[in-house]
Amino acid sequence: MCSPHRATCSVLVIFLLLHSATSFYLPGLAPVSFCEPGQSTIEIFVNRLDSVESVLPYEYTAFDFCAIDSEKRPSENLGQVLFGERIEPSPYKEDKHIRWASRWDYILESMPHTNIQWFSIMNSLVIVLFLSGMVAMIMLRTLHKDIARYNQMDSVEDAQEEFGWKLVHGDVFRPPRKGMLLSVFLGSGTQIFIMIFVTLFFACLGFLSPANRGALMTCAVVLWVLLGTPAGYVAARFYKSFGGEKWKTNVLLTCFLCPGVVFADFFVMNLILWGEGSSAAMPFGTLVAILALWFCISVPLTFIGAYFGFKKTGIEHPVRTNQIPRQIPEQSFYTRSLPGIVMGGILPFGCIFIQLFFILNSIWSHQMYYMFGFLFLVFIILVITCSEATILLCYFHLCAEDYHWQWRSFLTSGFTAVYFLVYAIHYFFSKLQITGLASTILYFGYTMIMALIFFLFTGR
Repeated sequence: MCSPHRATCSVLVIFLLLHSATSFYLPGLAPVSFCEPGQSTIEIFVNRLDSVESVLPYEYTAFDFCAIDSEKRPSENLGQVLFGERIEPSPYKEDKHIRWASRWDYILESMPHTNIQWFSIMNSLVIVLFLSGMVAMIMLRTLHKDIARYNQMDSVEDAQEEFGWKLVHGDVFRPPRKGMLLSVFLGSGTQIFIMIFVTLFFACLGFLSPANRGALMTCAVVLWVLLGTPAGYVAARFYKSFGGEKWKTNVLLTCFLCPGVVFADFFVMNLILWGEGSSAAMPFGTLVAILALWFCISVPLTFIGAYFGFKKTGIEHPVRTNQIPRQIPEQSFYTRSLPGIVMGGILPFGCIFIQLFFILNSIWSHQMYYMFGFLFLVFIILVITCSEATILLCYFHLCAEDYHWQWRSFLTSGFTAVYFLVYAIHYFFSKLQITGLASTILYFGYTMIMALIFFLFTGR
């Protein structure tokens, strides 16, 4: 006999598997029952144990709870291993067909956030409409002024005079400084953008629902591996348009720079998890498998994409670049680089901060996240907002005769990641009850990975 022990840990998820039955469902289709005639026993499996005071998950069998000696142990997929889930059989039985359509009711009823989600969507739509109106007004105002000036000109000489942003037309396509690094960031950002879009699209259709544990992360990792080709192609195309010739260095940096930073951070976090004996520590075999996916699939696909990118003719610019760079006049405070970049990330962050709260809750506070439809809408709104904010600020800078727009356009929307990082720090101190050095290091280590991914995605 084993007695229950008091613990701050709680079982995250109880898996309900029907005896001698397997299930699969398509979006919108809900089977009523899975039990064979005359059978109603439900076999219960237990998952990892979490605590509100630690981000270190542990296996259920690591504590003195009731256990069962059984060799029947479901295998975890890649996503479950990355999140530290360890499914074990339990000695508990449930004799109640539970209906398939109502199996998540106890979770959904405990999280009535639908109204807040709609508020988030409306808030984001207002920001998009505001930016769209600003861009449209500026474009119409510019065209109207140009047409009016041309109609008032009395001679050909007057028509040849240039003003405003037209003064820098001969320098606007001048290659940027650190063009190699910018092209690598653009390639990696494209890879992440497509990965997020496809993952959220399938999640909206129901193929990556919470019922299929770990499927979301597994899909994201597999897509990232397979999307090496567009990353290499975009990086090569931009680098060639910048006049670069070190194509080997460009391909290698695309393959290893950003993924290498993420892997190094993840490896250090994994060492801490190993030292603490947490179930989230990735087994050595899984680590080798991820490296094999990276080196044997992603890297060759990146080289293939770069080959086609460099083979294609460079992007032709509509105007010729002047041989002598134009001197940039002294800028006002609002048209300088840093203030413009800082202001550019405010509106995109305003579109996502409510949704970000629920995502962080699902990761660190062990709450179920299931509103992928809302998340996909916010994703589309974020992309539109980043694009419009970048167009708007780049226009202001060009009107101020500052033609260094390439890096500025990337950093303007990419600065949203800095606001994300600040919000994550605020969330840690105001919402979480995490104690211990290891848990603190793990929180900020994983947050830095998310901030880097978000920076590349929004900057692209």
